[in-house]
Amino acid sequence: MAERIAVVLFNLGAPDKLSAVRPFLFNLFKDPAILNLPGFFRLPLAALLSWRRTKTATEIYAHMGGGSPLLPNTEAQAQALETALNRSAKSDDHFGVFIAMRYWHPFAAETIDKIKKFAATKIILLPLYPQFSAATTGSSLRNWQKTAQAKNLKVVQRAVCCWPENNGLVAAIADATQQALSQVRPDQAPPRLLFSAHGLPKRAVEKGDPYALHVMRTAGAVMQRLNSPGLEWRVTYQSRVGPLEWLRPYTDDEIRAAGVEKRPIVIVPIAFVSEHSETLVELDRDYRQLAKDSGVPQYIRVATVGTAPLFIDGLAGLVRDILSRPRPGLAPERLGPEDTNFCPTDCRQCPALK
Repeated sequence: MAERIAVVLFNLGAPDKLSAVRPFLFNLFKDPAILNLPGFFRLPLAALLSWRRTKTATEIYAHMGGGSPLLPNTEAQAQALETALNRSAKSDDHFGVFIAMRYWHPFAAETIDKIKKFAATKIILLPLYPQFSAATTGSSLRNWQKTAQAKNLKVVQRAVCCWPENNGLVAAIADATQQALSQVRPDQAPPRLLFSAHGLPKRAVEKGDPYALHVMRTAGAVMQRLNSPGLEWRVTYQSRVGPLEWLRPYTDDEIRAAGVEKRPIVIVPIAFVSEHSETLVELDRDYRQLAKDSGVPQYIRVATVGTAPLFIDGLAGLVRDILSRPRPGLAPERLGPEDTNFCPTDCRQCPALK
């Protein structure tokens, strides 16, 4: 029997125009996964925070031409994945790849309407966050299930919750990193490789969020593929806000340290698969200027994987793998024939352990 399989790519979303900045920020801050407070506290605080941050955020998106490229980038990834899946599909099966953003259009409800028109017989949920966090994958999947129930979506659904060591992801990052390393001038000191991930409050990890573990696994897998034993590397964290202590070491601190040592930096956005404000503004503008001011002799930023064929093939493999499993549900990527869960049991926020 022919199947019509809908694949849903999840991402945070971003403003597509300057007038969307404030409502986007409000949607972000009102999420309980971001502000873990009762609604009667959270909503007024979300309104205040979005109002206070609108000016700064608007300047950031103005720097990118008036809006984020995240949606167009994700649309290109969706088209590439759809092509790859249909190229290898059984003769009568058909794949359609859709996008659901968490905090700006297209929202889950819009995507579900499109999937109903597509007449899907199965749905694969694939967050574009390789490393699981309750604030990203967890929030997106919870919101999807709540919306699907409200819209009476009665289709078998399967989901991948994390894929930090996916072969396609690792190979694409390693190839781009190798190209960047080749740009380091031979008259410089040995470069330092910084795998920069979006930050997370330290207390989230203490509550069992496996994000930091997953980031380290991705970076370790990339280093294993690079096979450069003498190359110095470390995982760092960017994009922290507010007074809480966030995961360390901070990317900006490591840039300053490299400046003191006169070490070139090759910086890899290890937790981002497409370009957006954290890469195009924070890494390319703000941290590049910090590196210059700190005396870093050379600053090279590795591009995100985007639509790299290795990466798209990796995503297609994830979809085919989850379809081959005997039961629907939520699980980490299969890592080997034993299909063992690689998360420690104290990662209490991971849905695969519940």
